[in-house]
Amino acid sequence: MRAARFLPLLFLLIFIVPLATHAAWWSMQGNAEDWRRADWSSAKLLPAASTEPEATVHVFAARVGRWRGVFAHHSWVVVKEAGASAYTRFDVVGWGTPVRVNHREADGRWYGNLPEPVAEIRGAAAEALIPRIRAAVKSYAYVTPGSYQAWPGPNSNSFVQHVMAEVPELARALPPTAIGKDFREDGLFAGLTPSRTGIQASLYGLAGFTIGWVEGVEINLLGLVAGLDLRSPALKLPGWGRVGV
Repeated sequence: MRAARFLPLLFLLIFIVPLATHAAWWSMQGNAEDWRRADWSSAKLLPAASTEPEATVHVFAARVGRWRGVFAHHSWVVVKEAGASAYTRFDVVGWGTPVRVNHREADGRWYGNLPEPVAEIRGAAAEALIPRIRAAVKSYAYVTPGSYQAWPGPNSNSFVQHVMAEVPELARALPPTAIGKDFREDGLFAGLTPSRTGIQASLYGLAGFTIGWVEGVEINLLGLVAGLDLRSPALKLPGWGRVGV
């Protein structure tokens, strides 16, 4: 009986309170009212490709627009072969053909929000991974118009998580607020984490858990994630995302 009474309080403290406080903070940030007025320009996180001779791989994530930014990020992948004069950006959007190439600037703001670097690999290691990343993009299953679903997926984060699962050498985890990252085509999934450093179970991305060295400890409930980062100690909180070092 005591445990039954304690569970609602635990749910309130772990999921509802962080989400509510972040919603209050987000409402005061002066976000763009619609996509036409939003700033989509380069955040100047990457040097000009022509000045960067070595191969590079990047994964970025940025808060989405309007009220959805309370709890969600949009993520994408950027590659550049050695000597290439331009970056190539891959991401998925919710209108038209989902998978887009160079839809926005490689390091562009998303709905006015600054991108956060998730992963970066350079030099020979990046050069070796780029063909596999391009192959992973081509193997993504949800490419027809109408196949995108903002919640629980497949969406932009499901796409990037697919790429990272196909190329586990990226060895990074998407933000806990990357809703859709835990979506799995098979529905009820149990197996290795995308990084191959732990185990994961997921029910269509609506509920599940993850324990891994790269991904940390995560409990997913209706797409909201709470947990711990193990490699770089931090809390993972709904709304706020990763809070720590």
